Amino acid sequence: MTTRAKLTVYAALATALASFCMMPLLTTRSWLTHAVLVVAVLAGAGAGLRRSPLYRWTVPVGQLLVLLLLMIIGFTGSVVPGPSSMRVLDHVFASGLDDIQQYAIPAPPTAGLRLILVSAVGLIAVVVDTIAVTYRRAALAGLPLLALYSVGNGLAGEHGSWFWFAVAAAGYLLLLFAEGQDRVSRWGRIFRGTDRGTASSGGISPGGQRVGVLALAVAVLLPVVLPRWDAGLLHPGSSGGSGKGGGGSVATSLDPLVSLEAAITKPTDAVLLSYTMDSDVADQTYLRTGSLDQFDGTSWRLASTAVNDLPETLPNPEGLRDANVPRIEGDYQISDGLENSWLPMPYPAASVQVPNRGDWKLDPLTRTVVPVNEKAIRGLRYHVSSLDLRPTANELRLAPIAPQDVREHYTAVPSDLPSVVAEQARTITGKAQNDYDRAMALVNWFTGPDFTYDTSVSAGTGSNAIAVFLRDRRGFCVHYASTMAAMARTLKIPARVAVGFTPGDTKGGNRYSVTGRMYHAWPELYFAGYGWTRFEPTPSRGVPTRYTETSTAPTTAPTQHATAAAQPTTAAPAPSASADCSAKQRQLGDCGPKGKSTAHANEESWLLSGQVLGTLAAVLAVIALLLVPMLWRTAVRRRRLGGGGRRRPGAGGPAELTDAQVLAAWDELVDSAWDLGIPPDESRTPRSAARRITEKADLDADSAAAAGRLALATERVLYAPPGQVTTAPLAADVHTARRGLRAKAGRAGRTRALLLPPSSAQLWWRISDAARAARTVVGTAAARTVEAVSAPVRRVFTRRPKPEASSSERQGS
Repeated sequence: MTTRAKLTVYAALATALASFCMMPLLTTRSWLTHAVLVVAVLAGAGAGLRRSPLYRWTVPVGQLLVLLLLMIIGFTGSVVPGPSSMRVLDHVFASGLDDIQQYAIPAPPTAGLRLILVSAVGLIAVVVDTIAVTYRRAALAGLPLLALYSVGNGLAGEHGSWFWFAVAAAGYLLLLFAEGQDRVSRWGRIFRGTDRGTASSGGISPGGQRVGVLALAVAVLLPVVLPRWDAGLLHPGSSGGSGKGGGGSVATSLDPLVSLEAAITKPTDAVLLSYTMDSDVADQTYLRTGSLDQFDGTSWRLASTAVNDLPETLPNPEGLRDANVPRIEGDYQISDGLENSWLPMPYPAASVQVPNRGDWKLDPLTRTVVPVNEKAIRGLRYHVSSLDLRPTANELRLAPIAPQDVREHYTAVPSDLPSVVAEQARTITGKAQNDYDRAMALVNWFTGPDFTYDTSVSAGTGSNAIAVFLRDRRGFCVHYASTMAAMARTLKIPARVAVGFTPGDTKGGNRYSVTGRMYHAWPELYFAGYGWTRFEPTPSRGVPTRYTETSTAPTTAPTQHATAAAQPTTAAPAPSASADCSAKQRQLGDCGPKGKSTAHANEESWLLSGQVLGTLAAVLAVIALLLVPMLWRTAVRRRRLGGGGRRRPGAGGPAELTDAQVLAAWDELVDSAWDLGIPPDESRTPRSAARRITEKADLDADSAAAAGRLALATERVLYAPPGQVTTAPLAADVHTARRGLRAKAGRAGRTRALLLPPSSAQLWWRISDAARAARTVVGTAAARTVEAVSAPVRRVFTRRPKPEASSSERQGS
């Protein structure tokens, strides 16, 4: 491997190692594998471009074009760039910028965030390769590597580690060592002496290598012994800014639905929180962490950006006419397994008691309690007093129309929402007379036999994901909740999506525990006088809502006690009729054929998806196919000019060339002229052909003389009596003539001769001749086989019977 090739490899390795510091930014690591592959392809593209007769500045330009092609392939599914693929790429990038504003670290691996991270690593790879390899300034390449590490580690915050710095710095040191070896090698052969002062491998003395390693060790170990300073440079003693309503930065979970999808597809039995609740409906009470009230066609989001200080008593819930109802008291303990979450509590909560109220903020619109920093929820103990609302089905049927501002905000749908959503909603609810019956019609449809709970389907809550869900009718709670909320909005029923947990497992004595299998999402619909009410459209999951039962005497306000059921308006979904299935197992859907464990469903792979890998393989195959002419032509030239001839025993003069070597040198001259725009003319003698090449290419004197010597040697082989000996250095003459041809061909001609040499048509001719010969051989063999098999059969059927003798012949005999 040449020193420049080593420098290319080390530059790519340094970029890949520096990109590891960005690993904590997302919850998964598959994007890093994608980024490393992109770095490798860019390094290969740079190496190839540097071997071409192009200006140095064209190398990074070509690498940027390759990077753009890789991003189009990886994030749009298109192999050929075009206006449509660029629009899709722009949309994904814009969604990534929006995700940056919404997400906290670690963020879910949305397509937009992965595009931004992979493309950023690719850009850094191009810059490092350009500085360190193309322009041979490896020391300056540390600046983009430092920028990559600083951004990644700064965003990671406490998720970062000194280990990533050590890895990135080690990559930079390797790059410096390779650059030193490259610099020394350009002065000649490296002398590797035994004295202490001599240069060693890498072009840097052992003392210089020790200094580099020592500096890295000091940089890693020194912060351990230095005192920690948490104060900011501009605001000493403060670690955050102020926001609205008392201020403070709020740590949100970028997109709660994306985080929820990752948790649902990879469920665990780890306990996330435990609580005690003294209520007869404790086993039916969901723990809600928040609700998402804005649907933009891409996903459901929390629209409100204004947060207030968390008061001791929360304001009355939106839409509730009478808050004078019984309370449900609960004490909660968060375990170490729950991180980056909003505060779980029953809805609607009336008051929240936490140890440090300044660590929490309240979104007054959705009654979501969010932490100011990521440490606020770790090991938290808190008390929640919630309202025990139990409206009946008849009460919800008689609810008046929602206020105008509520309808405008909570029935808005994106303009690109597929028409099938509204059409299907109208078809399902065509016979319903009020919003409650319409909602229950949707619930009954989703929990019916046409839909299947399946965590292996692709996640997503946007318009396209909803259309796919309605077509395939397979998905998990995120799909059911987001789709029912969107369909309710098309029916002008105010709706939003809530996230949180289903009721915990009972431990006896009013004690419950919530595990990773209880993550859930459900729709909330607004009914005037009763506020936001929960519905459960997901089959075999959760608990049917209490107001699905009718009462004998409807009221106009929420009742204070449970109403006796006359008859249910809908049957609760029954995933299994097995007597061995407990109520909690039925709630979690762990019974029957649907209870198949999903612990390994949708496991995040360190490799790219099959579609991306297949597309990348196809692109690499196309690139390899395009490089075949260049590689074949280079191999042929090396074979023709590689032989040095043979020497007579005891002779010290020039080596003798065989006739085959002379003819190979002449063929190389003819093909080189063909590649540079002068096609061969087989009707001419070698001297006439050499004169034609000289005139058409306007060769200089040295190149013309070299071409003449090649022609003379070729004619001697073709026409002279046997025994003539050729000792001229024809390989050197070929190189001299080629230099003259290339000098007169121009840059475009040289590039074409390198990448698409016309003489490579001989390869196709050879392949065609070989295929034709193979067909002839196969056809002949097949004909012989058929003849050998059919000949005996023909002889049997064509054999004539012996004629019988006549009566006179028999008498004569």
